[in-house]
Amino acid sequence: MRVFWFLLLTMVVVVTAVTLAVVGGGGSAVLQDVEPQRFTDPLPTTRPVGRADIEALRLPMAARGYRMADVDEALSRLGAELAERDARIAELESALAGAQASAVTTGTDLFKQPGDRPGGPGDRQAGGPARGEDDGR
Repeated sequence: MRVFWFLLLTMVVVVTAVTLAVVGGGGSAVLQDVEPQRFTDPLPTTRPVGRADIEALRLPMAARGYRMADVDEALSRLGAELAERDARIAELESALAGAQASAVTTGTDLFKQPGDRPGGPGDRQAGGPARGEDDGR
């Protein structure tokens, strides 16, 4: 009977010592406190967000999925970037439409390069053969 109590007491002491060592109650920190994951915004601030930036985006995990504040921050940043692009596209499209409308009313060629002759590169009024033609001499 004494052997039984001795083994029981020894087992309790061993379990207590292991528990204190793991939890860190014995002055030694076996399991240290870990900082929770924080969202570091990897999206570029100096240039527009690209497809590779979105594919590289990794959000930190929480107990039940992703941290809501971090997801909201990333989505609002992407929404602002898309709204800015949409506004720029609309601005460029309206400028192009205005340029096309003015070119139609004035009869100018939008794609004419500076220094081109009025008739274009294939015009034979200048006295020579057109590009790619043989003059027959």
